[in-house]
Amino acid sequence: MAEFAAASGAGQKAGVALAATGLILTVAMPGTGALTATANSNQVASAVGTQPEIPAAASATIDFSRAAVSTTADPDSKLKQLLSAQSVGTIKQSSSKGTLGAPLDTLVTASPFGYRVNPITGGLGEFHRGQDFVAQCGTQVHAAAAGKVTFAGWHPYGGGNRIVVDHGNGLETTYNHLSSFSVQVGQTVSRGDVIALSGTTGASTGCHLHFEVMVNGDVVDPLGWL
Repeated sequence: MAEFAAASGAGQKAGVALAATGLILTVAMPGTGALTATANSNQVASAVGTQPEIPAAASATIDFSRAAVSTTADPDSKLKQLLSAQSVGTIKQSSSKGTLGAPLDTLVTASPFGYRVNPITGGLGEFHRGQDFVAQCGTQVHAAAAGKVTFAGWHPYGGGNRIVVDHGNGLETTYNHLSSFSVQVGQTVSRGDVIALSGTTGASTGCHLHFEVMVNGDVVDPLGWL
């Protein structure tokens, strides 16, 4: 090792010495060619350049595992990490907010999640299971995240044409009152795929999208995930 350092110049001597102590460095070598044994100290300093000292504790570690990294370019990774890291039923809104994509290009709430007056019967205290978003009939409906279609057909309890997508670990989304849909049970969809067109089928008073988020079979406010 000493012979290699002597042949490689002063800059690499330091690198070899540090490597011998257990430290691993990334060294940017000059592009002007290798240093020669005749180079003086000023030439060495000019070629290597001034490098800032970066101290690190001997016990410092760096985690390069893929699970520790997420980017806005891969939003499904964030959702997968969230679902795999903990039980879906214990996820708080501070963690889930923004992990699902918008089912429509523009989201304008027509009727929120929770108790309301039934728009058809006028009855009080009806529990609205999702968010109604404004959408003219025939508006493209997008999958909120990657998953598998587990239902695509007529919903006998007011949903009309309905799609259910299973995103894994107990998380599902549903799309209701559709005028038509272009997926089938068992099909895998990606985030943002056009899966249907909005409509007013089933128990509906006009064109819109009724969007639900279900956690372990129970509906939750979609706005906590969008």
